[in-house]
Amino acid sequence: MNGRPAPVRIDDLAEPRFSAEARAIIDFMEDAGSGLTLEPESLMGAVVAETGLDDFGPDDFVERLEVLCRAMREEGDFNGAGVLQQHVFISGLLKNRLLLENLLRRHPEILEERIVAPIIICGLPRTGTTHLHNLMSADPALRSLPYWESLEPVLAESEQPEPGAPDPRQQRTEAALAFLHSALPYFDRMHEMTVDHAHEEIQLLAIDFSTMFFETTAPIPTWRDYYLSHDQASSYAYLLRILQVLQWLRGGTRWVLKSPQHLEQFPTLLQTFPDATFVVTHRDPVAVTASMVTMIAYTARLTRDHVDLEDMGQYWGDRLERMLGRCAAERHVLPAQQTIDVHFDEFMADDLAMVGRVYELACQPFDERARAAMAAFMTEHPRGRHGAVLYDLDEFGLDPGERRAALAFYTDQFGVTLES
Repeated sequence: MNGRPAPVRIDDLAEPRFSAEARAIIDFMEDAGSGLTLEPESLMGAVVAETGLDDFGPDDFVERLEVLCRAMREEGDFNGAGVLQQHVFISGLLKNRLLLENLLRRHPEILEERIVAPIIICGLPRTGTTHLHNLMSADPALRSLPYWESLEPVLAESEQPEPGAPDPRQQRTEAALAFLHSALPYFDRMHEMTVDHAHEEIQLLAIDFSTMFFETTAPIPTWRDYYLSHDQASSYAYLLRILQVLQWLRGGTRWVLKSPQHLEQFPTLLQTFPDATFVVTHRDPVAVTASMVTMIAYTARLTRDHVDLEDMGQYWGDRLERMLGRCAAERHVLPAQQTIDVHFDEFMADDLAMVGRVYELACQPFDERARAAMAAFMTEHPRGRHGAVLYDLDEFGLDPGERRAALAFYTDQFGVTLES
C-alpha cells in the first residue's frame, strides 16, 4: 500500500512515555482521581442524585458491582488517573441502567420488539472479527451498534437535541477519542476507533455488571473467578432487553453482533438467540496472544505508572487458554445448520467470498447494494492504513513454544493454520 506507515515496535510498554499534551491531561486526571474511591454505595448514590432517577431494575447486579469494585481496589493497581477512569466508567454504566429502566417503565411496549435471527461473530481479537464485523455493518440491510451508542444507549430527556442538531453523545465520544488518540498514538494500528465504527455488545453486557470486559482494565483474578463461576443467562437476557430498546429507538430489523466473550458462553448465547447464525473465527492462538496482550498492556498506561509486563502476560496467556478451552469443549452446542467456522487465512485471502458464505448460511441477501456498501467501506478504510505493530511474546515472559504446545488441543481440533 502506497504511503502505508512502517511497522513500529512499542518500546515503552513497561515505563510509558507521553507527549506533553497527553501528560498534562493525565496529571490533571491523577489529581482529580486522588480523592475518589470505588465504592458501590457512593457510586450509585451519585448517579441517582445526578439523574433524579432511582430505579436500577433487577437488583441482582449489586452483588456483582461490589465484587468488581473490591477487585479493582485491591488488585487493579490503579493510579489516581486510573481510579478516575474507573469511577467515570462505572458511573456511566449505572447511569445507562437508570435511563434504560426509566424508558422501559414509560414505554413497556418496547419489550414486544423481536430480535430476529441476528448474525453473531464469536472470536478472539486479532482473528479477523473486526474486519468481518465492519464489512457486514456497512450493509444497510443490517443493524449494528455504533461506538457512540454503545457508550450511551439512551439519552436523557433533558438532553434531547432539536431536529437537525447534533447528538451530544456523539460529541462526547469524539472528545474522548481525541484524548485516546493523543495518549495512545499507536492504538489505531491495533484497533481503529471512530465515533461511528461498529462496536461490540460486550459494552452493553457491562451495564448488567457481568462480563469479562472488566478484565481488560487490569488483571483482576477475583472478578474473573467470580464471573466464570456464575451462570450468565440473566445477563444475556438483559443484553437482549437493551437490544430491544435500541431497536425501538433507532430501528433495524436484523442485527450483526460481535464479542470475544461469546467464545466461552455458547450454551447461554444459543439460549438467548436460538435463531441466530453463529460465526466462529479462528487464527493461530500464539499470534493472537502476542497481539492481544500487547494491546492491553499498551492501554494500561492510562491507568498506572508502571506496567508489569510479565504479570500481564501470565494473566492473559492463561485467560485466552481458558476461553479457547471452553470454545473447544462447547463448540458442538451450536447447531451445525446455523454455524460457520471462519479461518483467518481463508478470510484474508478473499474477504468478500467469505462474507458471501456467511450470508448464504444466514439466508441474508448478498445483493448489489450490500456489495457496493462493503466495497465503499474498504475503499474508505483500507486495511493496514495506519501501519502495523510488531509483537514479541518473550517481552511478556511467555514462551511461544510452550504456548503452542499448551494450545495444541485447540489448533488440532479446528485445523488452525500455524503462523511463524
